[in-house]
Amino acid sequence: MTPRWNVSIVAGSMLAMSIPAHAATIQITMDNLVISPPEVSAKVGDTIEWINKDVFVHTATARNGDWDVNLPPKKNGTLVLRKVGTVDYYCRFHPNMKATLVVEP
Repeated sequence: MTPRWNVSIVAGSMLAMSIPAHAATIQITMDNLVISPPEVSAKVGDTIEWINKDVFVHTATARNGDWDVNLPPKKNGTLVLRKVGTVDYYCRFHPNMKATLVVEP
């Protein structure tokens, strides 16, 4: 007799393996031309939420080109982390605003 697989159980198990159960939202503030905290550790699947408290536009621009989040004045922007690595980022309009994001598996 040939074993039969319940496809929905197998597919559901594979889906559960690809979605981290620990996903968190990590907030980073841009205020008075400063990114705070300047270094953050997160995991793949986590969401980074940048909060722009300033009255002018900022960006969170990855130096490696992976992402570029536009942050209008007094608005928030988000990014779901998909890749492991250390990424330095900055504001394109205010290059002295720099920070580092460490993404772990």
